[in-house]
Amino acid sequence: MARVAGIDHLVIRVSDYQKSKEFYGKLFAFLGFELSDEYPDAIGWTNGKTRFWIGPADAEGRNRPYRIGDIGFHHYAFQLRSRRDVDALQAFLQENGVPIVDPAAEYYDDYYAVFFTDPDGLKLEGMKYGERQAHAARVRAKARVERKKSSTRPVRKARPRTPSARAKGSTAARARPRRG
Repeated sequence: MARVAGIDHLVIRVSDYQKSKEFYGKLFAFLGFELSDEYPDAIGWTNGKTRFWIGPADAEGRNRPYRIGDIGFHHYAFQLRSRRDVDALQAFLQENGVPIVDPAAEYYDDYYAVFFTDPDGLKLEGMKYGERQAHAARVRAKARVERKKSSTRPVRKARPRTPSARAKGSTAARARPRRG
């Protein structure tokens, strides 16, 4: 049986190739992507794990603008390293006049995201899932280690007890009368 190892790339068609090329070039530079390849009718960026490509739509495609709800993808999500990265992305989007559909917030339990659109209205997302849960798990693990450290007392090595040691210092030896 075949198994998917990951998503290698996504290719989208855009109505204004130059405008989208500028938009995605800035966005991907901010997100840590590098230019992968460029051809007369396509350009792609990569972060080493996935690639994202754009190319111009044909004449018929350019006449019909994208509408959320049409057949096709609903949105594309970029998983970020932290909630701070989500907030930094939102600041970047605001500084560059990018339309924000839904501002950075917690949309599900421990799911923090910002939603925005590209020049054609394609919905994109920067998100971080599980950061609070991961932090809580690290705190619990650290507490277990600390409890384990404090509950284990150093084992004292027993001193050998020789008959002469008992006679000299042992309370039990002093309490017993000597026979002799």
